Amino acid sequence: MKTAPLFVLSFFLCVVAQAEHHAKHLFILSGQSNMQGHRPEEAFTPTVEKALGKDKVIVVQDALGGQPIHRWWKQWKTPEGKKPAQSGDLYDRLMSKVNSAIKGKELASVSFVWMQGERDAKMGWGDLYEEALVGLHAQLAKDLGRNPKEMTFVIGRLSDFDMNNKRYVHWTKVREAQVKVADSSQKFTWVDTDDLNDGKSRRGKDIKNDLHYSAEGYKTLGLRFAEASLKTLGK
Repeated sequence: MKTAPLFVLSFFLCVVAQAEHHAKHLFILSGQSNMQGHRPEEAFTPTVEKALGKDKVIVVQDALGGQPIHRWWKQWKTPEGKKPAQSGDLYDRLMSKVNSAIKGKELASVSFVWMQGERDAKMGWGDLYEEALVGLHAQLAKDLGRNPKEMTFVIGRLSDFDMNNKRYVHWTKVREAQVKVADSSQKFTWVDTDDLNDGKSRRGKDIKNDLHYSAEGYKTLGLRFAEASLKTLGK
């Protein structure tokens, strides 16, 4: 009679151990053109797979150039309080990929990697960006059944492309909002991109302080995203 509880406990621990062994670490990469130009297979995926195990990693990327954050965050409104015609459609596209990739799988963790903000800076929506970032992260956490306080968030800070706000009037405001959000939680962090937009583009063109990154810059971005993700996961 005394051995039954021990047997049950041992069985339970075995089941838990098996579930943890098969659980996957999900990395969701999204944003606009500089995320679209980033190729996870160059540096990001190999780095996280080396640290966590190839069979324990799921990487989902979906990005589209030139897009504002309201195409992901569904609660966004203009400064006048109006909801845009396109709201959350790219988020739905992203989640379609995510749900397909994780179907039937246990998740050990979820990491959200975000590289976007150029369009919002150009449109002069920098004052709305902090709320949008926090809201988007919370929206994703809710839809995946995760605690937003426990789900990591890696934000690629806008580069030094337009520090005088001459062409993109809220460039520095968006940068500041990204850092503020990243510094608001131990599970959040930001990645520096100021040195990634010099050199040769993927087409072989010489660039300097460009809106987009060099071929080597994109590889470095992937590595930095991976290292930041692992650090926030405590790996």
